[in-house]
Amino acid sequence: MDARYVELATRIGLGQSERIPKLFAMLADSTEADILLSLPADPASVAARVGRPQAEVESMLQTLFVKGLVFPSGKTDQKTFRMCRDIVQFHDATILWPDAPRAFLDLWQEFMEVEWLEVARMVNKITPRPFTRVIPVGVTVPGKTHVLAFEDVEDIINKARTIAVTNCTCRLIAHKCDKPLEACLQINRAAEYSITRGTGRGLTKEEALDLVRQSEEAGLIHVVMNKQSVDHFICNCCSCCCQTMPILIEHNVSVIEPSRFAAEVDPEACTACGTCVDRCFFGAITTDGEAPAQVVADKCMGCGLCQVTCPADAISLREVRGTDFVPEKLFG
Repeated sequence: MDARYVELATRIGLGQSERIPKLFAMLADSTEADILLSLPADPASVAARVGRPQAEVESMLQTLFVKGLVFPSGKTDQKTFRMCRDIVQFHDATILWPDAPRAFLDLWQEFMEVEWLEVARMVNKITPRPFTRVIPVGVTVPGKTHVLAFEDVEDIINKARTIAVTNCTCRLIAHKCDKPLEACLQINRAAEYSITRGTGRGLTKEEALDLVRQSEEAGLIHVVMNKQSVDHFICNCCSCCCQTMPILIEHNVSVIEPSRFAAEVDPEACTACGTCVDRCFFGAITTDGEAPAQVVADKCMGCGLCQVTCPADAISLREVRGTDFVPEKLFG
């Protein structure tokens, strides 16, 4: 393996990986790898560093942008470009490369199956809080529950400047279920990025709310970045393909935090039909088919999927964590 690709993998913390350098090699030829290694920089500086005409470099930077390898920054007087900063951004951006061959997507899934668990465990040890969190579905909650703006999916959408939808990167590579593929909502700058890049489709607020309802009915959980401002994404996650859910469910690695809520069953209304048991990703609801369903408190993630299709309207969400549970900023 060319040392340049190992260095690129090292820059996102995975120089020891067997597959990440190979993914970089599938994305970038040797000249493009040199350009990536010269970043962050503006096109003129890159051209000087790699010894190529600036016009050629600008064209190559655009190609690398479409592939999900570089990101423009408007924070400087002259437009600069940087590499993807970590494994999460590398995953989410490159998998949506419009011309990605199946072999590339399959190698990504091989990484997820073989290497991702240990990487997730490492990340879990060195970060103070998980990168993402659950927010409850858009269902009615009791008056005693205080739903804040950053955990109300409808409010997030209604306040967004720009909204787009992209394919779910996890289901795109894993294809382990038949859940909706075009289901990942991008908000504001992330939406503008995906539309500009050609990987996302702009949505009206009404269309986004419809997609949310369809996702809830399909049994998908809303996941956002773990901070109080939701201005990046609303993922709609399944239990089998997702980057985080299987790691939590099968291996108890806390790569995602619960919402501030928990399900609560009204034993008088519950008919013990078992619908909620089937809907729960986390094994947090039990019933023997006769006694009312019960919630296993330490397993409930507060997503509310069980409430969406309860035929007896016997389930509600109650507040179990304070309003300060959600951090003001990521890793703050």
